[in-house]
Amino acid sequence: MIYGVKTVMKYLLGRDIADRDVAVYPDDTFIVSYPRSGNTWTRFLIANLLHPNMEVGFANIESLVPDTAALSSRTLKRIARPRILKSHQYFDPRYPKVLYVVRDPRDVALSYFQFHRKYGFIKDDHSIEQFVGDFVAGRLVSADWGTWAENVASWFYTRRQSSNFLLVRYEDLKADTLRELGKIARFLRVESKPEHLNRAISESSAERMRELEKKQGNEWIGTRKHRKDIPFVGQASAGHWEQELSPACVSLMESAWGNLMMALGYELSLAKTASGRRSSHDLLRDRQ
Repeated sequence: MIYGVKTVMKYLLGRDIADRDVAVYPDDTFIVSYPRSGNTWTRFLIANLLHPNMEVGFANIESLVPDTAALSSRTLKRIARPRILKSHQYFDPRYPKVLYVVRDPRDVALSYFQFHRKYGFIKDDHSIEQFVGDFVAGRLVSADWGTWAENVASWFYTRRQSSNFLLVRYEDLKADTLRELGKIARFLRVESKPEHLNRAISESSAERMRELEKKQGNEWIGTRKHRKDIPFVGQASAGHWEQELSPACVSLMESAWGNLMMALGYELSLAKTASGRRSSHDLLRDRQ
């Protein structure tokens, strides 16, 4: 009885975070990814594409492309339909249309390490080696979303043949944002003229997002209660792991997830040779 009353009160007060229990409608589209894979950048790109006459920022992103892990069920039900929602959830058969953003787990590990420091989940003297061990073993605070491989594989292998599923690699989005955003626009069935795409890209640049974070960091649920000396918008780089991660950290991830990484076009460091090195894009193309 007491549990039931608490549940009702949380709902009425808007404190019941939706997340896995979000109410799903047939016209919903979900932007899904494992944390620190480019989801926030993708949200900004899409919000700027859908709202060309509005200044998109951290102060209003939750009303434009809401985060199911940050808002209550009651709040999300009030969002005008059709909704585009952010999620980090592993496979959910209820999601009717999914844009999945995937990133090289070696770069994810670096970004997520800084995120954990920012949010106070680990101390500053926590080693990256220990973090990567927990990252691979599924011992992080986000364990309910699965490991990187569990989360990615749950969507990739179940939905990749569906017309209502689009996989976008963060690295491809970085390398040719215009081309990849065009794919996203067509998937969402929204305006994809070059001038509209270029405006959205400009308004969603890493530099602009960093400026907005400095100005609006105290207004956004994702940053307002957390340390400000570590930015939420990080280096926004691809391949930075090659300079920052030890061979032991890299080997741990590749040994655990190598098959999935290669299926997604991520070349393993052990497979690199001085001659005949092929790009990860070529590897992914061969597997399609």
